[in-house]
Amino acid sequence: MRNQRLNDKLSKELSPIFLHIEDESGNHSVPAGSESHFKVVVVSPVFEGLAKIARHQKIYAVLADELKSGLHALSIRAYTAAEWDKEKKHGGYDSPECLGGSKKG
Repeated sequence: MRNQRLNDKLSKELSPIFLHIEDESGNHSVPAGSESHFKVVVVSPVFEGLAKIARHQKIYAVLADELKSGLHALSIRAYTAAEWDKEKKHGGYDSPECLGGSKKG
C-alpha cells in the first residue's frame, strides 16, 4: 500500500541510514483506510550540507506522484547522521494535532 510505496521510493532515492514511516490518517478527519496523512523520519547522508528547506524539497520531489494521488499531508523530519545522534537523545517528536474537520480543537 502507500506506506510500502513511500518506503520504496525514499529508500531508493535517499539511501537512508534510518527511515521511519507512520500512517497518521487515523488522527485526522478522513475515512478509515484513506492513507492520506503520514509522518516520515529520514536520516540520510544526502542531507549533509543542505538546509532544512532543501531536505524537505528533496523528499517532496521523491514523493511527487504520491502527492498527486491522495497523499494529503506529510510531517517531515530530515536529519544527517550527526543530527540524528543528538535527536535520539531527546526521544523524537510528535506530529502537530489535527485542527481540521470534526477533530478541530
